[in-house]
Amino acid sequence: MVGVAVIGAGYWGPNLVRNVQATPELRLTALCDLDVERARNVLGRYSTVRATSSLDEVLADPEVEAVAVATPAATHLRVALAALEAGKHVLVEKPLASSYADGLKLVTAAEERGLTLMLDHTFCYTPVVRRLRELVRGGELGDIQYIDSVRINLGLVQPDIDVLWDLAPHDLSILDSILPEGVHPVAVAAHGSDPAGVGRACVAYMSVQLSNGSIAHAHVNWLSPTKIRTMIVGGSDKTAVWNDLDPTQPLAVYDRGIERDDESVRVSYRIGDMVAPALPGGEALRGVMAEFAAAIIEKRAPLTDGRSGLRVLAQLEAASASLAAGGTFVPLTDVNGGAL
Repeated sequence: MVGVAVIGAGYWGPNLVRNVQATPELRLTALCDLDVERARNVLGRYSTVRATSSLDEVLADPEVEAVAVATPAATHLRVALAALEAGKHVLVEKPLASSYADGLKLVTAAEERGLTLMLDHTFCYTPVVRRLRELVRGGELGDIQYIDSVRINLGLVQPDIDVLWDLAPHDLSILDSILPEGVHPVAVAAHGSDPAGVGRACVAYMSVQLSNGSIAHAHVNWLSPTKIRTMIVGGSDKTAVWNDLDPTQPLAVYDRGIERDDESVRVSYRIGDMVAPALPGGEALRGVMAEFAAAIIEKRAPLTDGRSGLRVLAQLEAASASLAAGGTFVPLTDVNGGAL
């Protein structure tokens, strides 16, 4: 069993604690939080797991082989880098860091030491996204023509980041997970507004140009009185529609679309069947923990590794640059100026 310490007992930390304890390959050794009483309350009165406010104490413990970081994004670089330098494997909440440059420091530190660095992009481990990945990468949908995502609700306005940095990482990590080999984002444009006067965009639209000439689009919003979580993946053969709020039929695959006659340049409409694939149950975060344990034990890269976190950060930074420039497309480049 891999000894794991959870860093942060706030909003997401208790979920990590619960799922570490439910994963047979992992053993929870400590819960660290600046408010040690909060950590004790999360663990419960009869828990034998150590609660502490000292990160140094946790990282010096030889029984702690890995840490799961659930602290504010601004602290990810400091906490995760300290853990990597102490020889610990790291699972970190989204986003990987506050900037691409900081994220690259974490990826480099992990690769130099042969350690696992994994992102808790939880949606990538849901049965729906795993099935979407199979549909896209297996060619059942045909060539990807467009991806359209909506993630809106009356949400918690964040004090330090805009709605793009808060919600879009979910959509971008899903996009990174399901895109077929050879297709990748090449440029990003974003438009946003602050109608509530909170000092940062709370309604935004993000477009991602893909290398095959198609486009992915995400609408994120903190101000909507209704909650919508949908993603449409349109292919040349079939289209997959995911409604995350439908517990009985979250995924539907439609054999419907437009066909064009090259000689007459006319279009016809194909109306075929709709199939709702059977999906397994299970909590996505349990899948995250199982993948974290397997990556450590098998000494392999996890599905959502540090590099996937970097690709998300690159798109978020490009979106911020586009927002500041009035919505123009911003090419995706790495810190050395080369194309991603």
